[in-house]
Amino acid sequence: MDDDAPSNGGYRLTAAEILYTQPSQPHLLESFVWQDYDSAPDYPELRRFLRFWASHLDIPLHSVRIANLAEARPDGMVYADYSTTVH
Repeated sequence: MDDDAPSNGGYRLTAAEILYTQPSQPHLLESFVWQDYDSAPDYPELRRFLRFWASHLDIPLHSVRIANLAEARPDGMVYADYSTTVH
């Protein structure tokens, strides 16, 4: 595991694709990718980021898809082993 990864609490590399709309163009979806170490299934770090988004940005969320990495593979390739939609 990476040296920057939290060593307790079951934290794993987690990515989230956040789809949102701009108030000036509500008919278009835009994408933002968030990545950090987080703990499934509650995802406290992602929830903290989404609370920040909601309180500081006037940009409505459309949906959030989460991918969670269990462990790095021996050949150096990494694959997401878990994916879900939050919103």
